[in-house]
Amino acid sequence: MSLLESAGLGLLRNFDPERAHGMALNALRLGLAASPGLVTSERLRTSVAGLGLANPVGLAAGFDKNAIALHGLERAGFGFVEVGATTPRPQPGNPRPRLFRLTEDQAAINRFGFNNDGMEAMAQRLRTRPSQMVTGLNLGANKDSTDRAADFAQVLTHCGRHISFATVNVSSPNTERLRDLQGKDALAALLAGVMEARSGLPTQIPVFLKIAPDLDADGLKDVAEVARASGVSGIIATNTTLDRDGLRSRYAGEKGGLSGQPLFDKSTRVLAHLAQLTQGEIPLIGVGGIGNAAQAYEKIRAGASAVQLYTAMVYSGLSLVKNIAEGLDTLLVRDGFSSVAEATGTGIKDWT
Repeated sequence: MSLLESAGLGLLRNFDPERAHGMALNALRLGLAASPGLVTSERLRTSVAGLGLANPVGLAAGFDKNAIALHGLERAGFGFVEVGATTPRPQPGNPRPRLFRLTEDQAAINRFGFNNDGMEAMAQRLRTRPSQMVTGLNLGANKDSTDRAADFAQVLTHCGRHISFATVNVSSPNTERLRDLQGKDALAALLAGVMEARSGLPTQIPVFLKIAPDLDADGLKDVAEVARASGVSGIIATNTTLDRDGLRSRYAGEKGGLSGQPLFDKSTRVLAHLAQLTQGEIPLIGVGGIGNAAQAYEKIRAGASAVQLYTAMVYSGLSLVKNIAEGLDTLLVRDGFSSVAEATGTGIKDWT
């Protein structure tokens, strides 16, 4: 991390977390943030569900909810970027404060509640996204919707021609009863509607499913079965957790989803179990608690074809993207792997 980046992070920590996040996004939008640049190599270049990635290090949804900083993110070095979540109609989300830094735990708790500008604004911004950047959209449902399953399909229909992939987000803990859609029958019906919406798009883009880390063994088995039957292109494991075990911060009791370092072990175990259940038939993307190259590599060895970051950047800045990509390349060389794909799943037994 450069002195300039370190000073910038120190300055942002003097502000309310949500305001600081907005300031960081505006710096990216205006080209004022650090631009580490893209790290790639023959080993790092990979393909996930037909998407060609320069490296397997992606940005998780939630960082740029409204796609206002796509050109700045292009210069940050991500192999792919996911924006959103986006709902059909704009909504303000939950009352503030709704984002908390747990510095002692290198973590965060949020209860945003799908605050976003809606699909009309999102479609307008995605029309002018960087043409070479692999850009996905996280699909959501309005809090007061009478048919939440239909909301996901509606957003995909409206925005699908402007994105590289879409993610069905039924795993946020911050919209009441949203996680009920992870149940076997409800999930099958929801995904059927989304896949039908995809069939009407000019390009049959990949559709991913994002799951919670709090599913039990039966729930994971159901997800794997429904994912296979529905024809989704991949599974993102995982979203934030409701667990609070071992936290030290004074904000530990705040309601919402916990992300960051405390989530790493739990999300990686879920990822590895899912890799066993799907037997390599469905690509997996590993998310949750990744703060360095070694942890990104553990996700890959546990079954991930690619990874996504978010919370760790609050503490380590955008240079983390470059550091992880370079570190992954070094680890692949060390262990004699010629590609990310070759390393994927080689450590599943360590987590199951």
